[in-house]
Amino acid sequence: MISVVIPTLNAAATLPACLAALLPATVDGLVRQVIISDGGSTDETAAIAGEAGADVVLGQKGRGPQLAVGAQQARADWLLFLHADTVLQPGWEQAAEAFMGHSSTREGGLQRAGYFRFRLDDRKAGARLVEAGVALRCRLLRLPYGDQGLLIPRVFYEALGGYRPMPMMEDVDLVDRIKKEGTLTAIPARAVTSAARYRTDGYAARVLKNARCIAAYKRGVPAERIAEMYR
Repeated sequence: MISVVIPTLNAAATLPACLAALLPATVDGLVRQVIISDGGSTDETAAIAGEAGADVVLGQKGRGPQLAVGAQQARADWLLFLHADTVLQPGWEQAAEAFMGHSSTREGGLQRAGYFRFRLDDRKAGARLVEAGVALRCRLLRLPYGDQGLLIPRVFYEALGGYRPMPMMEDVDLVDRIKKEGTLTAIPARAVTSAARYRTDGYAARVLKNARCIAAYKRGVPAERIAEMYR
């Protein structure tokens, strides 16, 4: 079974769709627990989470710290980390179950993690180009980002030391450790993420900003400075 961890900050506009996509798996028993790790929302985020039956925990603002705090509350053997503006598409449950089942029967199977196929909720050509770029990055560099979700055995997550309290690049940091100690696999199901930031900034500008941030991180620039670049 799975504990889903979702970090939030004023996510009332996107959280309902994210939670609705988890409901069938909750009814079927695949999802045992949904944890909303909130960083101090001032909108209706907590109320929406409570009405959906999710566990709500409060903590330090920042995706890294929020993910870490949420994971500490997990009770299931598997963890699924998901962004509040990401909606898993129909069929994800079966794909996740197949991945988990395969992991439990193969040697070293619990030292692996999975991520979903990236999609944007925009019909523009720019969105398709971004999706193609993400697919290429994942195939060549094995580098998914947090908006693709991360499904990982809790024992493996804890052995790796979990998410670090970083203001940014916490997803890349954990993926790097996963690749050193185990394997990372694409799960054949889609995760559709909000394209709001791309629409606001422009597709080219947002892609360029993301590329600059990851390049800076790989050069050793502190995550705090990268967070300032990203704003």
